[in-house]
Amino acid sequence: MQTETSTTTGNLIAAEKVNGTDVYNLKGEKLGNVEDIMIDKISGRAIYAVMSFGGFLGMGEKHHPLPWAKLSYDTHKDGYVVDVDKKKLEDAPNFDNGTEFKWTPDYARKVDSYYDVSSNWN
Repeated sequence: MQTETSTTTGNLIAAEKVNGTDVYNLKGEKLGNVEDIMIDKISGRAIYAVMSFGGFLGMGEKHHPLPWAKLSYDTHKDGYVVDVDKKKLEDAPNFDNGTEFKWTPDYARKVDSYYDVSSNWN
């Protein structure tokens, strides 16, 4: 059974449809895909996209939080584009796939600082 929120309408999209969406850099290289979205409980705004990156067949894959403000949707690619090259992403804050991870304000500040953005998340 499909719920109303699982459909896409205009500029709105259900979170379950975002998960799995490909992420590309400006060169058109596929970097990974969106695994999850971090949403501010108070404002309801999407703050981070957690992207899978690296590894082979799921082995060695890492999760890289990207500030939502860094992503733009490209209708031709049917995916998100971010102005980050592979090398910068390799050195970015990340955590291992399959490990328990606790998101903290300090970690968020580290991510924001790395990408030179302010998410205004506490």
